[in-house]
This record gives sequence, structure tokens and C-alpha cells, in this order.
Amino acid sequence: MRKVVSQFGDGPLQQKLQTGNLHFLSDAYASNGGQDTGPTPHEYLGAALAACTSMTLKMYAGRKSMNLENAIVTVDIERANDIEMFTRDIQLQGSLTEEEKNRLIEIANKCPIHKALAGDIQIKTQLVS
Repeated sequence: MRKVVSQFGDGPLQQKLQTGNLHFLSDAYASNGGQDTGPTPHEYLGAALAACTSMTLKMYAGRKSMNLENAIVTVDIERANDIEMFTRDIQLQGSLTEEEKNRLIEIANKCPIHKALAGDIQIKTQLVS
């Protein structure tokens, strides 16, 4: 995996992000002191889960020759009592049997980002010069 680098951007909280040759921004809402110039870190976290879920469903359906035309995945994250609650809504489009739909929901729970978020996570932080 390519490393992701973040550094100060313009304004009070904007961050310039880079992975490989890709450049993008993150910011906070104006109501939280930012300028709303890019998704918040939590929105990127939700985007990671949504994108990974949809990609996983597309790959699986393709391998199994299912008639999945689109998987629209919406993720919302709320925080309460120091717990992050992810709500993931999945809309499956295409001519699918109930059995195929149920299997695809099982597969959604096996996407790598879902597994990472639901499993044990360790963060190693180190100061480099």
C-alpha cells in the first residue's frame, strides 16, 4: 500500500494529503474552525468503508456471474459515549435472487476495511527526523 502523507494546508485546519501522485484535501467544517474545503477525516473513514464495500461486492458478483448492476453504499458515522457507530446502508441494483442478495450482504461484512475497523487495531506512533 502507498503511504499517505498529511501536512498543513491553507487556512486554520486544512490538510494537504498525498498518496503516490494523488493529491487531495481534508478540512473541518466551518462550525468547527475549518473552512470546509474538503472531507473531514471521519468522512474519509466513512468513504473508505463505502468504497471498499462496493468494490468487494463488484468483484464477488463478477466472479460469481451475478447480475449486480450497481451497489450504492452509504455510510454515516456518529459518536456517542466514546464509541464510533457506523451505519452502512447498501442498495443492490440488478436482477438478483433473494439468496444472492443475502450472500452479497454476507460478503459486504468481509471487505478488508470492514474487517480492519471491526477487528483489533494497533497504531504505532514514532517521531522521525
